[in-house]
Amino acid sequence: MKAITLLGSTGSIGTQTLDILLQHPEQFRLVGIAAGRNVELLASQARQFRPKIVAIRQADKLPELKAAIADLDPQPILLAGEEGIVEVARYGDAEVVVTGIVGCAGLLPTIAAIEAGKDIALANKETLIAGGPVVLPLLKKHGVKLLPADSEHSAIFQCLQGLPDGGLRRILLTASGGAFRDWPVEKLVEVKVADALKHPNWSMGRKITVDSATLMNKGLEVIEAHYLFGMGYDHIDIVIHPQSIIHSLIELQDTSVLAQLGWPDMRLPLLYALSWPERIYTDWERLDLVKAGDLTFREPDHQKYPCMTIAYAAGRAGGAMTAVLNAANEQVVSLFLEEKVQFLEMPKLIEQVCDRYRSHNRPNPTLEDILAADEWARSEIISLSQSLTETAYVPLR
Repeated sequence: MKAITLLGSTGSIGTQTLDILLQHPEQFRLVGIAAGRNVELLASQARQFRPKIVAIRQADKLPELKAAIADLDPQPILLAGEEGIVEVARYGDAEVVVTGIVGCAGLLPTIAAIEAGKDIALANKETLIAGGPVVLPLLKKHGVKLLPADSEHSAIFQCLQGLPDGGLRRILLTASGGAFRDWPVEKLVEVKVADALKHPNWSMGRKITVDSATLMNKGLEVIEAHYLFGMGYDHIDIVIHPQSIIHSLIELQDTSVLAQLGWPDMRLPLLYALSWPERIYTDWERLDLVKAGDLTFREPDHQKYPCMTIAYAAGRAGGAMTAVLNAANEQVVSLFLEEKVQFLEMPKLIEQVCDRYRSHNRPNPTLEDILAADEWARSEIISLSQSLTETAYVPLR
């Protein structure tokens, strides 16, 4: 049995990971779990899976969590705060740590798990986007494997199995197009939060659903693919594929193209990250190409989705610029969800913050540099958004 620790257990990634563990009790056992603030669900998970260690990020919820599982015997170790999450990440004999924490909050726990010699099933793209310059050397130093657990990068990883060194020519990331793929660009000025949260294909958390609506998620995935697979930005392309059946493709040196296909179901990439290099039988719905129907593709509209261009520019700038991009995006999405900024203001604010950081960027940032850049970018977004409220809203042209 493979020992698993799960960070972000109450979110979409976490609950689907636990669903896999329930379906394959002979393959996996749960060592530790950590979550943000959902005490009721976290307590239920602790009762069902009996992990040895449990942490909740929101420290004032710890007494409530203790009370909710007071009758458990034996009692798990209970921790709180960011330090508690980090302790869960490095704890015990877990072989793989699934990082399902949303945003840059997953960076320090992921580093702790790597330093403890645990393989990473990466479902938190922001960790690598913000911390790639630090995380990659640590993986090599500690002999740790980083296995992609999101659909696009898992697809690429699966297609790369058995490929000889130097065989890869190009990566093609597929994108559904998000909530507004069929909206004319002129109508985007009318976007409300509820509109952005209506993803046509996937059921995901609020933050990543908004990222899908702006296509920033695909820009972030370009950066993640650069770090994961060592490809230059000129050799990573995005294509809109509305059906979300082909999860990504690779082009080989001889122009052959390999693709990984499946229904839109996050459990499949999660299972492969947990079981690699093995393949585990499941009774999930098998792909029926006739039922799937036509598979179509189109170029992404850069006028409609300026976040893609901003992400490519940040990736090419290197250093801590991708950390700035990620933090600015996290902060501006949070403000959008709170209805404090308009949908079309988000890319403008992100671009302004990246431009302001350009003269401060350095090629080989330390962890301290990355954390400082992250904090600075969030503060800048808040400052810029406050100045917007003092003037009339002008939509992005």
